[in-house]
Amino acid sequence: MLYAIIGVIIPEEEIFMITKIDTPISLGLAVRTSRKRLGLTQPQLALASGVGVRFIVELEAGKPTLRLENILRVLHALGGNLCVEGLEG
Repeated sequence: MLYAIIGVIIPEEEIFMITKIDTPISLGLAVRTSRKRLGLTQPQLALASGVGVRFIVELEAGKPTLRLENILRVLHALGGNLCVEGLEG
């Protein structure tokens, strides 16, 4: 099971959103929601993440063929992580 854990730090409180990710669209929705909660535009998030604006647009739209490395950059810029649960090893 994949989960996106995105933390939003607001003065005097922390809000953590744990979202089950089972499709590229659910990941895109989690990213869009977090970006908007932080008051960031797509160009601002792209700059903070070191990716292009087009990448942010495609990620938020749920494009299934994006590079994991860049997805992780975006999640980290939002203060989040990607966690995997339920694998043996």
